[in-house]
Amino acid sequence: MLSNEIFKCVVENTPLVSIDFLIKKDNKYLLGKRKNPPAEGFYFTIGGRIFKNETIRNAQERILKEELNLISDAIKDRNFLGIFEHFYKDSIFGDKVSTHYVNLAYEIELRYDIKNLPSDQHNEYRWFTEEEISTSDEVHRYVKKYFKGSEYV
Repeated sequence: MLSNEIFKCVVENTPLVSIDFLIKKDNKYLLGKRKNPPAEGFYFTIGGRIFKNETIRNAQERILKEELNLISDAIKDRNFLGIFEHFYKDSIFGDKVSTHYVNLAYEIELRYDIKNLPSDQHNEYRWFTEEEISTSDEVHRYVKKYFKGSEYV
């Protein structure tokens, strides 16, 4: 983990590399309502950034554990959807620092229901159909892009 001072410098000057998960069960997707900027107040995918010297696989495992209390045996399938970019005018540091994410998006199908969802990043969770995601004003526009295919090959 970085100190706030160093992390602010990173956010101000570089893109963040992150992983987003489209968590799927019974043809519905789990989204959480964001508590923090960017995307505060919108339903968004579960995810997080990759730390320096952390492999993508280790980051996936850490994020799933931290964000959903999930371990690998809960995952039935893991499908790479592509690379996406997200640009925000704000950040965890307010509206004077913008955020740029390079996202690696994965769809994950669960073997069983998950319970006791953490509330650090999201204050509500809800299961959405793909149609509900595409039409809801409560779902962030970047989440909707995941269903249209990768921005980059």
